[in-house]
Amino acid sequence: MNMTPVTGDVRQRILNTGQVIIGGKGFSAVGLNEILKAAEVPKGSFYHYFSSKEAFGEALLEDYFTTYLAQTEERLTQPVASNAERLLGYWAHWRDTQHYCDPSGKCLAVKLAAEVSDLSERMRRVLQQGTERIIARLAQSIEAAVAEGSLPQSVNIQGSALELATTLYQLWLGASLRAKITRDRVPLDAAFKATYALLNLDPNRSLTQERTQ
Repeated sequence: MNMTPVTGDVRQRILNTGQVIIGGKGFSAVGLNEILKAAEVPKGSFYHYFSSKEAFGEALLEDYFTTYLAQTEERLTQPVASNAERLLGYWAHWRDTQHYCDPSGKCLAVKLAAEVSDLSERMRRVLQQGTERIIARLAQSIEAAVAEGSLPQSVNIQGSALELATTLYQLWLGASLRAKITRDRVPLDAAFKATYALLNLDPNRSLTQERTQ
């Protein structure tokens, strides 16, 4: 969930700088001048790439999801690990990166979903499409984990992998919002425990044991 490094590309530099500032303060509270000053980019250059602040917000979310999905793909295809281990690694990374206050590592979907969905239909659509792609990728990993035996067949009893992935993603979004209120990782630890239950895994048993039963 980290932003991509700042490069010499002006458009990308504006997006990267904007992600850090907006990740900390929100979309409405941040003016373009603040972003452009931090990025050391003249205002005329901004309008060369973005027709409005809304267009910038749309591009910001598109860029965020492109990077996030690439990082997720890398995390869910780690070698020498089962699909269940990769899934739990994904959630563990979420837990470990979303409880502190550094905006450079914050999930922009969590930060902006409630704020901009009512402000901008264009940005809401990007959020919807981006989160749906994440959920679909998680569902793919759940299906693969059941097929290989690293998740029990009973995972499929209550519904499809897509339904389970949706439930899990919504669980973690809610836990992340709660963690912003509590300013600790307790809600995320609870989400991790609930994830084990939803995946029908015993947290006291190793995944190697689960796979060989």
